[in-house]
Amino acid sequence: MEEDVLILRKCQSAFEKESEEVSMIKAGIIGATGYAGAELVRILLGHREAEIKWYGSRSYIDEKYAKVYGNMFQLVEDACLDDNIEALAKQVDVIFTATPQGFLAGVLTEEILSSAKVIDLSADYRIKDVRTYEKWYQIEHKSPQFIEEAVYGLCEVNREKVKQARLVANPGCYTTCSILTAYPLVKERLIEPNTLIVDAKSGTSGAGRGAKLPNLFCEVNENMKAYGVTTHRHTPEIEEQLSYAAGETVTINFTPHLVPMNRGILATEYASLKKIRQEDGSYAYPNYEQVKAAYDKYYEEEYFVRVLDKGVYPETKWVEGSNFVDIGFQMDARTGRIVMMGAIDNLVKGAAGQAVQNMNLLFGLPENEGLQLVPMFP
Repeated sequence: MEEDVLILRKCQSAFEKESEEVSMIKAGIIGATGYAGAELVRILLGHREAEIKWYGSRSYIDEKYAKVYGNMFQLVEDACLDDNIEALAKQVDVIFTATPQGFLAGVLTEEILSSAKVIDLSADYRIKDVRTYEKWYQIEHKSPQFIEEAVYGLCEVNREKVKQARLVANPGCYTTCSILTAYPLVKERLIEPNTLIVDAKSGTSGAGRGAKLPNLFCEVNENMKAYGVTTHRHTPEIEEQLSYAAGETVTINFTPHLVPMNRGILATEYASLKKIRQEDGSYAYPNYEQVKAAYDKYYEEEYFVRVLDKGVYPETKWVEGSNFVDIGFQMDARTGRIVMMGAIDNLVKGAAGQAVQNMNLLFGLPENEGLQLVPMFP
């Protein structure tokens, strides 16, 4: 009798294991050896409902992934494969493309989208106007037929749309921070959106892993510099999304800066407050409590957005390695303006973490699965 029970338990255990394996989300990554791709690998290895089936890398085909990234020694035994997305789509449920602009647009087909969901970390499907994309990115868009159906994957804003998507355009790092920091005040018409100035600083990992002279240690260390002044290609992405929130066309000033650190983005944003009707019928600039109420309306239930206490301002070190967005603000009664500040890890919430957050939505999982990452310090 005991032997029969033991056999039954073994069979049940095997069945449960098989069922678990069947239900696991099979994921493939193209661009797995870039910084964002490597962060996807790190996060997905800790995800209970997903497994990586394809480590795609054009530069390291047939080379052990752990040889490219030594931190994966004895954690990843696979070798890198190529970037054949058609073959990949037949083997997985979801494809992450952490690739340069233009790659996915040049290879995406209806057959691929019918076989697997796609989460693109490039800008190929973020901007709805193809002419705007081609102007700012200086390349021809090869598959504009998919732009309309692509969902802009800013989860806190487009959650329900993401759940139904086949193709998700994962937002950029600067844009994620800049949009979420200002979004509630634009949406609630507490600021004049066309007065918005975004002054943002990023660590060097935001420029990617490729060897570039401006990103060498001696060029970056002990230095801070602005770049892409009035021409940075994240500008139209921020403007487009804030225009949806405002219900009118929004034009901003966006100036990014490179700072000598590995990770992190700090966006400091300035805008003129808009006078609103008070309880006594008069019009006045909103006070602290009214602005805080606007942030709470949109973010109080958001796991990954932390609106800080009064007088506390975001710092990149408090979000490093996590999927959190920290937001703070300060009213300036003297000028009638407000200073809004946001901080993220550009490789997590600004790239790979947000991509996994989108994957969780696509497959009906808890949104923070695999992303309960405590910020690292020091």
